[in-house]
Amino acid sequence: MEPINEALKRVVNVPSFQERYNAMRRDILQHEQIQKFLKDNAERIDDGMIERSMSKLHEFVSQSTECCKCGSTNKCTNYLEGFIPKLIIANSRIDVSYERCEQKIVEDERREMASMVSSIHMPKDVLQATIEDIVIEGNKSRFQAVQQIVSFINEYRATGQLPEKGLYLYGEFGVGKSFILGAIANELAKIKIKSVLVYVPEFLREIKAAINDQTLQSKVDFVKRTPVLMLDDFGAEGITPWARDEIIGTILHYRMSERLPTFISSNFDYDDLEYNIARSQRGEVEEVKARRIMERIKATTTLLRLEGENLRR
Repeated sequence: MEPINEALKRVVNVPSFQERYNAMRRDILQHEQIQKFLKDNAERIDDGMIERSMSKLHEFVSQSTECCKCGSTNKCTNYLEGFIPKLIIANSRIDVSYERCEQKIVEDERREMASMVSSIHMPKDVLQATIEDIVIEGNKSRFQAVQQIVSFINEYRATGQLPEKGLYLYGEFGVGKSFILGAIANELAKIKIKSVLVYVPEFLREIKAAINDQTLQSKVDFVKRTPVLMLDDFGAEGITPWARDEIIGTILHYRMSERLPTFISSNFDYDDLEYNIARSQRGEVEEVKARRIMERIKATTTLLRLEGENLRR
């Protein structure tokens, strides 16, 4: 039987194969980026290294070496979607490493930002809000809100610690309170601060149902422990004594104790909210317990009235 090495030699020496190989080798070595790499590393590269690395050089020139900015890495034609090849020298060979392209970096940053913001029953337009979208022209209160947001972020950047107080935004229906909460969450995501936005009426209904499926504690813990909590439409509906004391009270007490900032939107100012949550749906009045809740709210927020026309009309 003929040794396999001899058989391979015969195949390799076939003129058509050798001609194709030589033509491919010539094209590879004439590639502009290959020539530049060989020139830049001339002291480290010899002919033997080039021959040993020909498959890697072919891998390099077979792909796009710059981001094609196709709008989505799903359309990328490189071996690894969203990655461009780079030539390196490793273990006495020329090798190929891969780096994220511009499109991949943009997509990864978007995913990372999205992971920084959790939502519980919040509308899509709120979750997409940005500070740039807040209309402040001719509206002093919205301008003040933006100033407070910027101040909050600047304090974090200067100290590395989250400020202890968020904002308590109150005002008429439709003036943009929820939208501003969404803008704050997305602005915080840019600097890698996690936040949770909660639409309070639906959250309390979900919590009530969680009693039966034994997920109540995990849901409360998730909300109360987040670095930045945003409670939207607080006080919009009547709240039961149990929800007020055992759920909202527990969450706010934890955040006050841990000095974690909370942002709240409501149709009521501090006094009206206290009056509202003191009265149960059954007509009971519990002023002391309502006052206790308000102490925790005041400890974690700064009051700001938001004015303006109804943006939902």
